Amino acid sequence: MFFLLLVSCTPATTSRIEQIKERGTLLVGSTGDYRPLSYLEPYTNTYWGFDVDLAEIIGKDLGVKVQYVPTSWPTLTEDMLNDKLFDIAICGISITDARKEIMLMSEGYLNNGKTILCRKDDAQRFQSLDDMNRPEVTVMVNPGGLNEKFANEHLAKAKIVVHQKNEEIPSLIAEGKADIMITEIVEAPYYVQNDARLAAPLIDKPFTNGMIGVLMRKGDEELLTRVNAILDTCKKDGTLKRLHEKYGFKF
Repeated sequence: MFFLLLVSCTPATTSRIEQIKERGTLLVGSTGDYRPLSYLEPYTNTYWGFDVDLAEIIGKDLGVKVQYVPTSWPTLTEDMLNDKLFDIAICGISITDARKEIMLMSEGYLNNGKTILCRKDDAQRFQSLDDMNRPEVTVMVNPGGLNEKFANEHLAKAKIVVHQKNEEIPSLIAEGKADIMITEIVEAPYYVQNDARLAAPLIDKPFTNGMIGVLMRKGDEELLTRVNAILDTCKKDGTLKRLHEKYGFKF
């Protein structure tokens, strides 16, 4: 009597790091609208910023090139969960419990918090949320992210205007198209330094406190461990401090 032994020939699942190395490219999701963290220059079609420098460091550690893949704040989660779009997302993404429930996030590498941009002439006018949460105040936000959520939760009495392009809002505030932009302490100083019409009167008193991290999919724990190790090395060898200084952030 003969017995036929059936052996499964299904190959083992390839890890994310193995996929990246086989491809020779680290696919990085970026909104490209967040100066000075990750911004896509329209004239040169190139990305620059703190997070772009950090992405290049991660790519170098993995021994691969970096390719940036466009995403947006409204579609970031959906795009991240799409296994074929990109490996990580890094573009000023706040670490939140909601994100960590369905995705992975690295250790934080940059302090952040909600604040405002307004016209310099209005700096004394807006010193608290109560000063802003009024029907006569127009608040402008970009869609789909935590800025819009913050405005809806804390400034419900104000007029909230959603503008599609985050990078255009500071100029619109300066021109008087709205009174306030909800932004973050890592973004506001850049615009104040580059537009004398603007002010960030509450930059040292943010409404929230948090950290920015690298976003990944659940199941990519090996990649998460590798990214955290890279960030730890950058902290210890002074690389992260140099990046903070390059872009004007406190370390």
